[in-house]
Amino acid sequence: MSTFRVPYPKNEPVRDYAPGSADYLALQKSLAELKSGQLEIGSVINGQEIKSGKKFEIRAPHDHKLILGFYFEGTKDVINDAINSALESQTKWAEMPWQHRASIFLKAAELLAGPYRHQMNAATMLAHSKTIYQAEIDAVCELVDFWRFNAYFMQTIQDIQPDNSDGIWNRMDHRPLEGFILAVAPFNFISINANLPTAPAMLGNVVVWKPAPTAAYTSYFLMKILIEAGLPDGVINMLFANAPDVGDIALNHRDLAGVHFTGSTATFQKMWKIIGNNIENFKAYPRIVGETGGKDFIIAHHSADPARLTTAIIRGSFEYQGQKCSASSRCYIAKSVWSKMKDELASQTKSLKMGNPEDHENFLCAVIDERSFEKITGYIDYAKSESDCQILAGGDYDKSQGWYIKPTVVVTSNPNSRLLSEEIFGPVVTIYVYPDGEFEKTLELLDSTSAFSLTGAVFATDREAVVLAESRLRHAAGNFYINDKPTGAVVGQQPFGGGRASGTNDKAGGIQNMLRWVSPRSIKETLVAPTDYRYPYMG
Repeated sequence: MSTFRVPYPKNEPVRDYAPGSADYLALQKSLAELKSGQLEIGSVINGQEIKSGKKFEIRAPHDHKLILGFYFEGTKDVINDAINSALESQTKWAEMPWQHRASIFLKAAELLAGPYRHQMNAATMLAHSKTIYQAEIDAVCELVDFWRFNAYFMQTIQDIQPDNSDGIWNRMDHRPLEGFILAVAPFNFISINANLPTAPAMLGNVVVWKPAPTAAYTSYFLMKILIEAGLPDGVINMLFANAPDVGDIALNHRDLAGVHFTGSTATFQKMWKIIGNNIENFKAYPRIVGETGGKDFIIAHHSADPARLTTAIIRGSFEYQGQKCSASSRCYIAKSVWSKMKDELASQTKSLKMGNPEDHENFLCAVIDERSFEKITGYIDYAKSESDCQILAGGDYDKSQGWYIKPTVVVTSNPNSRLLSEEIFGPVVTIYVYPDGEFEKTLELLDSTSAFSLTGAVFATDREAVVLAESRLRHAAGNFYINDKPTGAVVGQQPFGGGRASGTNDKAGGIQNMLRWVSPRSIKETLVAPTDYRYPYMG
């Protein structure tokens, strides 16, 4: 048991990128450099980039004319090579002392926070259509936090050791899992995309990492940073391939040790079924860790502050175009509060500027792709067609230049509306107004309306109302907020995850997630072993 101590982690400060500042000027330089050329991105298997298979364009979501580069979709052979590369690297990586593995990711954190900061932010703005603020808090600060805090959590796990008795020395060996981890990542958070493969890898596991195709551009830079930080070849294999092919091969492989997933509930459930149906074929029971959908709520008591509630709804629902699994998507507001804030919410929503992320006056930009655009606008069209729905603000959309959807506020009188139960994953929030005297009844309604249980918030100045909501909604959200929007969890402060249809609640950004990637071995050493089989009771 070592006595090495990881530097105590602190959350990376968010820079403001004020016009004319050094950070602002460096960002503009990085944006110009990235737009001046086009990348060709392949899978990285055993440290080698594989540019074979179908070739796909990478276009900026906010500007169809801006081609950032291309990525290559690997064949089934590339998928098998990724798995084999990981397995071949397993023994050597697992035997590397934990403090040296930690050093690699701590160096990656320093590279990202320093020399790669502006390049990563620029890439995120261009490929994901994030404002500089949304890029900074995600692609830089949160990911730096993941790498620093996870190294600290790894040290904490090493420190978990059992008690001893006379003549006995007990030890706990926190082993990596036996086999490879399949990390399947989303487009919407660069930090999550990188954390899914690196959290298990830090603990000595080897990984096949499949980013979303819409995250190919930024994944290229993430892999570049990890390689520069000293990550050995084959430990993390970045794979771009057809999703069904990856599932068919990886989820049926004998050496599948675990799945680290963020994405849709339907996809996660399908993966779980495949694993369950093949459970007798695996070398060991795979660890299944997933964070999936959300239908995140805000409930406002009649004592809520209307101005603070209005700000929370706008920021919580419309930042990054609502493409956050934690975004507030349904609000239950007491009638007296609604009457005070309705006009202001409509006015502020209509005032939000939308467009190219390089224009720092824009609050939101374009959704990620055509598939998302069609899904989200389908819900808007549904709201327009329903007699029990009223569009208070927004409702317009345009795909001629980019995938633009105006931030939309819908008011419904139907507590069972699809808009209050189904995940939309876009800039649409639905309001349900309830009588002031039915707060407790509305808590029950909220808790039973949706299958999801990710994030939620209560707004009230009445402490008894806060206590009641916290109690009655105990299982309605894995991250619960009091008088704040239900987004913006910070690594090390609010470990993130939810239950029910929202996932396994293994809390990314906390030690809980890291514990899922080790398999403890208890070691008992008897310092002086007995030489007589007889016990004292035998006389």
